Amino acid sequence: MLLIKRFLRQESSAVCVMCEDRGWAGPGCPGHRYAVLPGGHVEDGETAEVAAVRELAEETGLRATIDRQLWAGRHNGRPAFYFLMADVEGVPVLSGPEAAENGPDNSYELLWATADQFEALNLHPADVRRVLADLLAPQRHEAA
Repeated sequence: MLLIKRFLRQESSAVCVMCEDRGWAGPGCPGHRYAVLPGGHVEDGETAEVAAVRELAEETGLRATIDRQLWAGRHNGRPAFYFLMADVEGVPVLSGPEAAENGPDNSYELLWATADQFEALNLHPADVRRVLADLLAPQRHEAA
């Protein structure tokens, strides 16, 4: 699974969505290490599917089509939709705003990961881990 490994530290916990998500009440943001799938905001006039394909291209340089929706839920207080991509073309390279903003307190790194690494990488949101692990699990074929 292609993930984006992140480190984020804001000047104040009051403006940090990760501090808010974890219930951190301190004045300063302690910094957060976690991973997410490539993605982002749905722009005006877009569907979640169109946004997913666009965001994948913007963040990684990969081109793909949607196979099917895997999960819907919430991520940082907003609706989130996760899709299985098909017909993927290209070589993943960090690009777009993530590449431009990459720095010591706001870092992005593309990373291939297996399901057994999701917890250690703190894949966020945690609710999507099981769905992705099930997708990556080897299929068992029973004898006919």
